[in-house]
Amino acid sequence: MDKTRIIIADDHQLFRNGLKILINSFPDLEVAGEASNGEEFLRILENTKADIALMDINMPIMDGIEATRKGLKICPEINIIALSMYGEEDYYYKMIDAGAKGFLLKDSDINEVNEAIHTVNKGGSYFSQELLYHVIQRIKHRENENKSASLSRREKEILTKICEGMSNQEIAEALFISKRTVDKHRANLLGKTSSKNTASLILYAIKNKLIEI
Repeated sequence: MDKTRIIIADDHQLFRNGLKILINSFPDLEVAGEASNGEEFLRILENTKADIALMDINMPIMDGIEATRKGLKICPEINIIALSMYGEEDYYYKMIDAGAKGFLLKDSDINEVNEAIHTVNKGGSYFSQELLYHVIQRIKHRENENKSASLSRREKEILTKICEGMSNQEIAEALFISKRTVDKHRANLLGKTSSKNTASLILYAIKNKLIEI
């Protein structure tokens, strides 16, 4: 069985050591490298085959946002999951714009880390539910200056399914329509909401109260 290979990028060695032990306890996961800052991550990425990167947002020398952006130029197929602390919500959109596919709180249970890795590795996006709650609370205390895009009933229906983590094929089967139709609706949703990827689309849906978490 091929193991999912993971790079941990975080400036706290004790955190990296603990996370590495827990990840390696899963038979299908393997930590392939560790970095204490963004520059180290890029050097490791140039010489190491990896499927997933767990990326701390705040690191010295080069932060996780820049490391994500540059790392995806070196290895476009790697999936990056941001490791977040409370109070870092302002960085989320920057991480998504850089190409992150998911977000985990740094104190997440290891089983949630495992779930996030497998979800993102299969092409999905993953957001810690606790983290989403805090994003929503902050949004509620801000005036929403951006007018929500005009979405059709079907587009809202598909957006809800996307936010539930369903693939295009699963959405097609649930709504009794073709996968090609779902593909087209997803592309329209990305365009209408100016979203770069699924992760950005999910945050858009939350910000504009199109879904409830």
